Amino acid sequence: MSASRTTFYVDKQNRKWLGVCAGIADYTGLDVTLVRVGTAVLAFATSGWIIVAYLITAWLAPKKPYDLYDSPEDQKFWQGVRSNPKRSTAEIRSTFREIDRRLADIEMLYTSRNSRLANEIDSLR
Repeated sequence: MSASRTTFYVDKQNRKWLGVCAGIADYTGLDVTLVRVGTAVLAFATSGWIIVAYLITAWLAPKKPYDLYDSPEDQKFWQGVRSNPKRSTAEIRSTFREIDRRLADIEMLYTSRNSRLANEIDSLR
């Protein structure tokens, strides 16, 4: 995949107008309705300057690729990576540590001197 999963994209697939709010929601993991309401409040609070920023973002940001995520779990994982990379790294290390421990147990079973297993293998010959 050539597209980066940690880059901000304008989400044209889930857009209401230009896809900036949907892109912000996808990037942060927030609910898109919350982002849209926040944008509307900011438009009134900043006397419309947020609309200029919205249009510039829609013009400059790349479109989100259709096949960016393989599954909803994949999407949640990458949103977590963007929001807190250190936590995501710790979770991955923990998962690999558990897999490594289980693999070591399997290796120990097959490489240890197991006379019953050796007898069964010899009987098959």
